[in-house]
Amino acid sequence: MGRVLVRAALAGAFVFALIESAQVTREADLTVRILDSAGHPVPARVRLEDSAGARPKVRGAVTVSESAIPIPRAAIAVMWGQNDRAEGYALQPDGSFYVDGGFGVRLPPGTYRLTLSKGFEYTAQTASIDLAPGANVTREFRLARWVDMPARGWYSADDHIHLRRSPGDDPKIARWIAAEDLHVGNLLQMGDFFATYFSQYAFGDRGRYQEGGRILSPGQEEPRTPEIGHTISLGAREFVRSTRDYYSFDRIFDRVRALGGVTGFAHQGMSFHGYRGMVLNTLRGKTDFLELVQFCVPEGPLATEHYYRFLDMGYRLTALAGSDFPWCGVGPSYGGSEPQFAQIGNARFYVYTGGALTFENYMAGLKAGHTFVTTGPMLNLTVNGKLPGDSLDVAPGTRLHISAEAMGSVNSISIVAHGKVIAQAAGNRVETDITPAHGLWIAARCDGGRLRVAHTTPVYVTVNHDGFENPETLRRNVETSEGFLKELEAEMANPPNNLDEQAPRHRAELERQIAEARAVLRGLMK
Repeated sequence: MGRVLVRAALAGAFVFALIESAQVTREADLTVRILDSAGHPVPARVRLEDSAGARPKVRGAVTVSESAIPIPRAAIAVMWGQNDRAEGYALQPDGSFYVDGGFGVRLPPGTYRLTLSKGFEYTAQTASIDLAPGANVTREFRLARWVDMPARGWYSADDHIHLRRSPGDDPKIARWIAAEDLHVGNLLQMGDFFATYFSQYAFGDRGRYQEGGRILSPGQEEPRTPEIGHTISLGAREFVRSTRDYYSFDRIFDRVRALGGVTGFAHQGMSFHGYRGMVLNTLRGKTDFLELVQFCVPEGPLATEHYYRFLDMGYRLTALAGSDFPWCGVGPSYGGSEPQFAQIGNARFYVYTGGALTFENYMAGLKAGHTFVTTGPMLNLTVNGKLPGDSLDVAPGTRLHISAEAMGSVNSISIVAHGKVIAQAAGNRVETDITPAHGLWIAARCDGGRLRVAHTTPVYVTVNHDGFENPETLRRNVETSEGFLKELEAEMANPPNNLDEQAPRHRAELERQIAEARAVLRGLMK
C-alpha cells in the first residue's frame, strides 16, 4: 500500500511539473504598430533580438535562427543574393526585416530588444519589451522626422541596387525602398564579358514603377572589367551592351546618352582599376558622374582621390552614391563589431528638383548636377546663391559669398576649393568670402564621426569665362594620368591570368582610346 501511495505521489508531482513547465514556456503574442507622426502606418526596417542579442540570420539560402524568434508573416519578401543566387528573402543580411505599418509575432516569454529605423531623415527608436508567459502585448511606435528634405525640394536615391525583378516584385521592392526612405531606387542589371545578372524586365518607361512617391528605375552596371573598372548608366530607354566591342566604354556611353541616360564609374574609381577607365573616358568628356560614397573599398566610404583629380583638370563630375546591395556594408574593415552586412541606402545621394518628384524632374536635377552624397548628415552649399552643379561666371574682382550648412550631428563642416579646405568650423555652419583671381571649383563636405560623412557636387566658378581647372596641380595630374595609361599598356602586353581579363583581345580598340586620351593630355599642357 505504501508503494502505491509513493508512486501516486511521484506521478502527481510529475504532472504538476509538466503543468508548471507549460505555464512557464507558454508563448506570448506581440503586436507592433509603426506609424508616422501623423498616425499613418509606414514601412520601416525592424530588428528584433532576444536578451542575449540573438536573432534570425541568413546563411546561404537558409534562415538560421540563433534564438526562438520566427520571421513574422508580415515581413516583406523579395529574393536577393549575390550573382543571382538566392541568399535571402524576408530577412535582410543582418537579420532585420521590412514591414509595412507593423507586424505580429508569437514569441517565447522573455525580454526582447526592438529597433525601428526608416532611413536617414527619421530618428531610429529602440525599445525593450518584456513578454510574460501567455501574454498578449501590443506596442505602438511613431517614427518622427528630424528633417524633411522633400519639403526643401531634395529627394534621396540609391544609384546601385542589385535585385532581379518581374512586374510582380515591384510593389514589394517599392516598400523596401520606402522602409529605407529612399525616393528613387536604381535597380541595376549587371554584366560581365560573358553574361548578365539581376535582369530587369524592361527599360525606359515600361521598366519604371512608381507608387506612393517612390520610383523604381532600371539601369545598368555594364560594362564591368577588372582592367578599366565598373561603369554605371542610369535612365536610358534601353539596355546597352556589346560583347564584340566590350572594352570600348566610350561607344557604350555615347549610346546611353543618346537614349536619354547618364554615365559614370562605380566604386569611387578605386576598385577594378576604375581610375584607368576614367582616364580613358572622362578626359574625352564621356562621363557624367562618379559614385563618390560607398561602403565597398577600404579607402571609403568617402574616397575623393580620383574625384578631385578630374575636377582639378577641369572636368565636371556629379557626385552620386549607392549601396551596391547585396555586397557592401559596414564591417570590420570600417571598425564595425559585426561581419559586413549589406543594406540598401546605407550610402545615398540627394537630388534637388525644387518641387514635386517625378522621374523627369529627378533626371533633370541629376543631369544638372544638383546633388550631394551622404551616409547620414544632410548638407547644403550655395555660392552667390548658386547650387551644387551650377556654373557661375564672374567679372575679375567679384567677391563670392560661400555658405555651407550641415543638418544632423556633425563634428565639422568644410568648404573645399581646388581640393583644399578654405574655411572650416566645428558644428553645422560655415561661411566665407573670397575674391578669386581665376576659375575654381567649390564644394562642401562634413564629418559626423562613425563613418557619417557628406559631400556636395561642386559649384563651377569661372572668371571672365576662363576654366575652373587648378593650374597648381595640372602637371602632376597629367603625369599621374599618363602613368595609368602605361599601367594599362603593360597589362595588355601580358597574357591574361583569369578568364574575365579580356583586355589583350581588345588591344586595337584600347590602343585607339589610349591615343585619344594622350592627345587630350597633351592639349591640357599647352
